Amino acid sequence: MNHPTTSRAALVTDGHAAGLRSAVEASPGSPIVAGIQGAGGFGKTTLLDAIATAYREADVPVLGVRDLDRAEHGALLVDDAHRLDDELLVRLSEIARRPGIRLLVAYRPGPRSAALGELIAELGAPVLLAALGLDEIAERTEGSALDWVGWVQTQTGGVPRYVSRLLAEAVPGRAELPARALDHFQHDLDQLGEIGWGCATAMAIGATPHPDLLAVVVGTDRSAVGAVLAAMRSGAMLGSEDVLLPIVRAAVLRLTSWELRLRITRKLVELQLSRGGPVLPLVAPLLEAPMALLPEATLATAFERAGEEAVQVAPHLAGRMLAAAVSAGVPAGSVIARQARAAAVAGNLDEALRLADRVIVDENAPDRELGVQVAAGVLAHRGLLERSAELCRWSAAKLRWPGDRAFAAVGLIGAGRLADAEELLKTGDDAGPPTSMTGAAAQMAAGVRESVVGSATTALSTLVRAASLSEPLGRGVFVPDTPAAVAALVALHCGELDVAQSTLDRAVETGAGGALLHNRHRLLAAWLPLVKGDTVTARAKLPEASEMAARDRLMATAIEAGIASRDNDMTALATARAQARQVAAEHSVDLFSLLPLGELVVAAARLRDQEWIAPYLNEAKALLERLGNPPLWTSMLLWKRLQAAIVLEENDSAARFADQLDALAHHNALAAAMAEAARMWLRVLGGEVDQDEVERIARGLHGAGLAWDGARLAGQAAIRTHDRRAMLALLECARALQGKPPRPRAVNAGGADSELLSEREKEVAELVVAGLTYKQVGKRLFISAKTVEHHISRIKQRLGSANREELLTRLRELLGKPE
Repeated sequence: MNHPTTSRAALVTDGHAAGLRSAVEASPGSPIVAGIQGAGGFGKTTLLDAIATAYREADVPVLGVRDLDRAEHGALLVDDAHRLDDELLVRLSEIARRPGIRLLVAYRPGPRSAALGELIAELGAPVLLAALGLDEIAERTEGSALDWVGWVQTQTGGVPRYVSRLLAEAVPGRAELPARALDHFQHDLDQLGEIGWGCATAMAIGATPHPDLLAVVVGTDRSAVGAVLAAMRSGAMLGSEDVLLPIVRAAVLRLTSWELRLRITRKLVELQLSRGGPVLPLVAPLLEAPMALLPEATLATAFERAGEEAVQVAPHLAGRMLAAAVSAGVPAGSVIARQARAAAVAGNLDEALRLADRVIVDENAPDRELGVQVAAGVLAHRGLLERSAELCRWSAAKLRWPGDRAFAAVGLIGAGRLADAEELLKTGDDAGPPTSMTGAAAQMAAGVRESVVGSATTALSTLVRAASLSEPLGRGVFVPDTPAAVAALVALHCGELDVAQSTLDRAVETGAGGALLHNRHRLLAAWLPLVKGDTVTARAKLPEASEMAARDRLMATAIEAGIASRDNDMTALATARAQARQVAAEHSVDLFSLLPLGELVVAAARLRDQEWIAPYLNEAKALLERLGNPPLWTSMLLWKRLQAAIVLEENDSAARFADQLDALAHHNALAAAMAEAARMWLRVLGGEVDQDEVERIARGLHGAGLAWDGARLAGQAAIRTHDRRAMLALLECARALQGKPPRPRAVNAGGADSELLSEREKEVAELVVAGLTYKQVGKRLFISAKTVEHHISRIKQRLGSANREELLTRLRELLGKPE
């Protein structure tokens, strides 16, 4: 066979495996000298086998490392060059320099000896084998869902060998690593040796891949660990930042004995405890290892520390960690208060109260003040604010825990006991240093008091500052309520929706109040779109009700009732009413529950079932009277009672509520807007509709924070006016206040289609589309409801409408009216 005289490769490849194969297949007789670089499992051997097949099909002998003497007589293919001794590597370098040679050498990225480095320099820029992408994995999975293909790539890092192992055993679509796929890693781990397996185990447990740390954990020197890490990189076991690939980590944990895992975990825990670092990720897996729960000082301390960490980052594990600490040797009595807190943040309120009570009655119990915090928080969460306040007041007197005095004052004011709260705030200072928590609690108490006796602006400003001061406490604090939640309530009562939104956003972001207060902030955030009439967003923001206690369920039920009322969904409204009757019976009336109570008053009126809610309204009235009818808190409930009276057509009651709103109008912009709107409602109900005035007052409600109420006033005024031009203008105003664009006229009312209807039918259709009942249309046109029904029946038949919804849509188009 004749060879070209060139000393370098005559074939040109694109640096990829496919390019190399194509070049060889296209010209198997041409010389080529190239390296193939790829970590273990990336397909070096597979590529060489394919190239060998191409050479054999072209009658070119395929040679190996045993055939170096005959290199000129065929294609020399060398796999795993990183495993060869220096003598062979030097000979390969010499061969690479000869003219007319066909030499392909595959090797791993590292580690590499000097001799291998020289050979690589002779081979030139290598063909780099890459991980499989999504498209390539998808081709192997025969049409599996893209999200599952992505999961496969994440678990394997796209390493071809690992992808093959997983796909051979996995059930397509099921995101779990089969045991048989993991068992294939036994050989890979065995090749690392004892030190390597120990390092892999430490990294799988949670150790950072730092040579010094791993050397201490495994009991070797830094250089040995460095060699192991290099081997793991070369073997494609590590992903970015030297972290074990998920499938490798799972295999290590499966194939490593519990004894070794426990020994390495103990060493890592000792290091973390000495440095003050987190231990939860290290010891959480040990909950499944019975031997780890035997008395053992290091693990006992670690489980106890992990219980503290879990409260903030994994509440569901906190109780289990503390129980494990007791099993491992921590005295049971020393962790009861923390177990109570763990139960509370996990949502087990009965258990939390039971444990907290044990701590409170035991004068020698450690963390007694924590037991009080837990009990007070749970009681408030269950809607028993006054009992929560009394417990805080007792703690302030007996335990002198910083902050209890302020939280007691907040609860007492919320229960209508202003004098008791003021007396409490005057009687001495709380013990302890002036921390962020005590400062936030003191400002919270001052803000709540100001909301009752002073300025809405000052109250809101004080509460927002309290919320800001409490932000650094994050999830670690345990309180009956947060400054952020109370600030949002005050903001909602005075129309400062932007302030409420930003305050709640920060509270959710920082985790203020911990897990127990998380839903409270989310529910208040859901109230904001509700007052704007955006029921879609309000519904989307509602958290799962199954996890809520009474206070949150009351708020959630009121939001559901508000959504149903605004959507005119009477079935959903009746469902919400049934839920409300249950939760209202569990929740005492307090200042901070007046917002949901007001929404439920309107829902009860719409269902003509206000008898059940009357006792709660009486309690609310008595509560507000004890506080001197503070305008901030009183005006919103009066507004809702006015709306209920309008629904029930109780004009005398509506007039009485309007008078009461007038007396409070001076306090803040929202109270003034509601008072003016109340007077307009009375005029509208009396049939007096001044379009310009209605629009001005409706926009005033919108500007003061009650967008939906403004739209409702404009819409109801529209259906009560006899002036068609004013009716259309008011309906457009209502659309604008709801954030909807003006509705274009689909067909000119004077066009040919409108001639389908007589003048009388047009009058009937306009009023029906505007929302009037047949009875109301009849009164307006001085005809009977039965006649109206006959008109609508004829119109429906003439327009060919299959149902009422289709009829209304067709009429809107025909009359050029907005929805």
